[in-house]
Amino acid sequence: MQIVYDYPLYRPPSEANSVIFQVTIGCSYNKCSFCNMYRTKQYAERPLDESKTEIDLIAAEQPWTRRIFLADGDALNLQTNILQQILEYLYLKFKNLERVSCYAMPKNLLQKKDTDLQLLREAGLTMLYVGIESGNDVVLRKITKGATQNGIVQSCKKAKKHGFTLSCMIILGIGGKTYSRQHIIDTARMVSKISPDYLAALTLHLEAGVYDEFMNKYSDTFDPLDDLDILEELDSLIRELAPINPVLFRANHASNIYSIGGTIPQDRDGLLALVDELKHHPEMLRDKSIRRF
Repeated sequence: MQIVYDYPLYRPPSEANSVIFQVTIGCSYNKCSFCNMYRTKQYAERPLDESKTEIDLIAAEQPWTRRIFLADGDALNLQTNILQQILEYLYLKFKNLERVSCYAMPKNLLQKKDTDLQLLREAGLTMLYVGIESGNDVVLRKITKGATQNGIVQSCKKAKKHGFTLSCMIILGIGGKTYSRQHIIDTARMVSKISPDYLAALTLHLEAGVYDEFMNKYSDTFDPLDDLDILEELDSLIRELAPINPVLFRANHASNIYSIGGTIPQDRDGLLALVDELKHHPEMLRDKSIRRF
C-alpha cells in the first residue's frame, strides 16, 4: 500500500530522498503572485488520526526511514499541540529518524510564540525552509509576498534562536530590469543579517496560471531578465553576501540556468570565476550537472 497524495505535491530539492507526509493541504496564504504551487487547492488541515494512520502504514514498510518532510506549504500553520503530537508519533514509529523538516512562511514564525517554537524543536522538528524571495520592500509589495524585509529578518532570527536549521530561498529576476540592482543589494544585505545555514537561489519562472496576475499586480511594466542578466544578478549576489557564519549556497533548482554550489565566503572566488566563465560562454547555460567548490 502507498500514501494517496493530494497532488500537486512539492518538496525542496534536498528532500528528494525523504518520506513525505501531507499533514496540511495547500497554503493558508496562497496570494504570492509568482507562485502557482497550490492555486488548485483550498487550504485544509489533515485530521490527526489520518496522519497517524499514514505514519503507521509507512513505518511498517520503511522502518529504516531517516528523513521526513511535512507537506504541503504550511505545516507550521498547524496548532502547536497538533504538530507536536505528529512529531512525537513520527519519532516513536521511526527509530532511525534523524531529521523532520517543513516549509515555513515568515508569518507562521512570527505568529508562533517562543514557547511554541521551543516545544516543536524539542519534539524533533529540526529544519525549516523559508521562502524570502527578495530583501527589497518595493519588490515584496509588488509580488504580494505578505511580508516585509524587517518581518522576514525577525522571523528567520527567531527560528535560529530556537535551534532550527534554516534554509532560505531567494528568486533571481523577480524584480525585473527596473528593480534588479536594488533587489539583489537588499537581498544580499538581508541574507547577511540572517546568516541561514543554507541559501538557495532560484530563477523566476512564471507558469500560465499566475502569469497575468503577476503582471497585473506588478502595476508597472515588468521587463524580464534574460540569461545574461540573471548571471549579473548571481554575480552581484555572491559578491555582496557577507554572512556572519558560513552559508552553504546552491543554485541548482530546475529553474536555474546553470547549477552551481559552494560555501560563502570560502568559495566566493571560485563561484565568481565560474559565473564569469558562463558570461563568456553562454552555450554552457542550462547545464544541470552541479558545479561545487
